[in-house]
Amino acid sequence: MKYSLKPLKEQVIVITGASSGIGLATAKAAAKKGAKVVLAARNREALETIEQEIRAEGGQAFHCVADVGKKEEVQWIVDVALREFGGFDTWVNNAGGSIYGKLAEVSDEDHRRMFDTNFWGLVYGSLAAAKHLKTNGGAIINVGSEVSDVSIPLQGMYAASKHAVKGFTDALRIELLEDKAPISVTLIKPAGIDTPYPEHAKNYTGKALTLPAPVYTPEEVANAILEAAEHHYRDIMIGGGAKVMSSLNKRIPGVMDWISSTVMSDQQVLDEAPTNVEGSLHHPSTAGKVRGNHKGYVMKTSLYTRAKTNPVKAGVLALAAGAAVMALLNTSKKNGARK
Repeated sequence: MKYSLKPLKEQVIVITGASSGIGLATAKAAAKKGAKVVLAARNREALETIEQEIRAEGGQAFHCVADVGKKEEVQWIVDVALREFGGFDTWVNNAGGSIYGKLAEVSDEDHRRMFDTNFWGLVYGSLAAAKHLKTNGGAIINVGSEVSDVSIPLQGMYAASKHAVKGFTDALRIELLEDKAPISVTLIKPAGIDTPYPEHAKNYTGKALTLPAPVYTPEEVANAILEAAEHHYRDIMIGGGAKVMSSLNKRIPGVMDWISSTVMSDQQVLDEAPTNVEGSLHHPSTAGKVRGNHKGYVMKTSLYTRAKTNPVKAGVLALAAGAAVMALLNTSKKNGARK
């Protein structure tokens, strides 16, 4: 199948969950590259501010206040894109949230609400986008997670929702191929990303929340999303750590179960009192920030992801890194010889 994907500067891009984190980073990066953006989320105040900021920098943006867990509100997003820009070329399903807590402790109401956003919101967005894009082509980009491949404790239902996202995305891609529709369908699977994600999660643990290492910047995910808007990829994993976890889980799943049961719960909480235990599961909370408050080391780039999306540039980076290591080793040897 040949896909006709436009350069970013000629595109209209719809982004759900655009009021913070990965969605906001993607919207800002897309606008800087000349794309017109439709910003969708539940937080009106944040969206209005972001829209004004993009316009002040010379970009073009419109916002739409919508809860993607409601099918009729997803249609509002389509209507805004049609009214303001005449349609769209790429649809990014990014809206999502999590719950930290053991499966037996979390209420059915909370579990269902999270699925409404993480899974059904993505389904509604994908099907609405596919209906529009079947004529002229374009891209549907769904944001899954490393836990689309590897389940973890304390976020069990979140992992289940992201497994469902992967299954749906793969099925949608196959059906569109069968129909010979000129639509690229990509699944993005980030590792831990330094966004307000832990702050926005509902918290049953009684402790402050964090992300297991390695953690990457949201800009690294935004780069991959925009790469997929211009070039077809089946899926893109963000972070070598995520790739390792996925690969090990396929080859030695029992060992990965044991490792996760031993260390993973402790890596997701801090020995501190929680702040906003309700998060943004049922109501929008503080938004408008790209970065979160991660206290550990945050990796600015993923060589693995760069190798997948830009092999030539990644090769140069790898050679440079190798040269730096060799220089360091040679210096150490010389200093040792002088002693």
